[in-house]
Amino acid sequence: MAAITIQEKMKLKKLVRELHSHKAPHTEFVTVYVPAGYDLIKIIQHLAEEQGTASNIKSASTRKNVQNALEKMIQHLRTVGNTPANGFAVFSGNVAAGEGKQDVRVWSVEPPIPLNTRIYRCDKNFVTDLLEEMLVEKEVYGLVVLDRRDATIALLKGKTIVPLQKTHSEVPGKTKAGGQSAQRFARLREGAAKDHFKKVAEYMKEQFLHLGKDLKGIIIGGPGVTINDFMNKDYLTGDVKKKIIGTKDLSYTGEFGLQELLERSEDLLAEEEVSKEKKAMQQFFNVLRDFPKKATYGEKETLKALEMAAVDILLISEIIPENKIFELEENAQTSGAEVKIISTETREGAQLRDLGGIAAILRFEIE
Repeated sequence: MAAITIQEKMKLKKLVRELHSHKAPHTEFVTVYVPAGYDLIKIIQHLAEEQGTASNIKSASTRKNVQNALEKMIQHLRTVGNTPANGFAVFSGNVAAGEGKQDVRVWSVEPPIPLNTRIYRCDKNFVTDLLEEMLVEKEVYGLVVLDRRDATIALLKGKTIVPLQKTHSEVPGKTKAGGQSAQRFARLREGAAKDHFKKVAEYMKEQFLHLGKDLKGIIIGGPGVTINDFMNKDYLTGDVKKKIIGTKDLSYTGEFGLQELLERSEDLLAEEEVSKEKKAMQQFFNVLRDFPKKATYGEKETLKALEMAAVDILLISEIIPENKIFELEENAQTSGAEVKIISTETREGAQLRDLGGIAAILRFEIE
């Protein structure tokens, strides 16, 4: 599945949440999914046939609601013309509160990912499963940080680091004794390190290969000498090696190591959302340092800048409630400001959270 942007995800979440807020007393909500490339005229013809079939519904109120929902949907589809490139999802139904009242609405969306399935459903709820599947992050990177004693294996799912497995080896420390004793300890250390590397390689195979095409690549980090030993000997199988897209020289293992690996892998993750977010936050902090009157943070000051149409880039932390995010996005759109939703998974994202969760780079200075 292709990655979708934060803005596309937020728009889809908003629609799904709104559709979930409605429930019909009977099977009278109409859901239609039109696959990419499918003839919209055929869909309209099918809906007209369903209108005729609906005349057989015994309940007068249910019959009226279904026929009205279908009519509203047909009218809407006639204004669309051709099926959009990614297909089309349409929802229609009477959402009025109270028996006998009428408030027939229609919602439609071209999803960010092409639809391959055609669906017609009349039910008590709108069918949103296919849209919700698009919100699940499927494409991932494998992350591995290791030295001769410790290793941590994790996934990068979108912007979130998900630790999977940790392993520790009892590699003996160096001995000050000389002669045969030193040689024996060296052999023990080397044997324990080999066992450690074999274990890490096996865990990588178990944790990563079952992901198939969803695994975009594996990045390995650790001390340079350790990485060379691990990579250049026969610990890794060919199918795992093929997935490795880069290695990075690191100072840490564990969670600190994963953060360091992420920061040093921006070149490998240049097209990923997490890298774009880090760059946006770095730009904000640079402006705040060099031109403090052209940057603002905190809800009160940033809302003031939005009202003055002074905002060029609006930065919103994911900790902000969704309804507040939608409100801020709408305010930003009226003045043409760019909006970026920032996760708390990076150090910069955590800093935005600590600044109140809202910040902005301004077009011009404000008092």
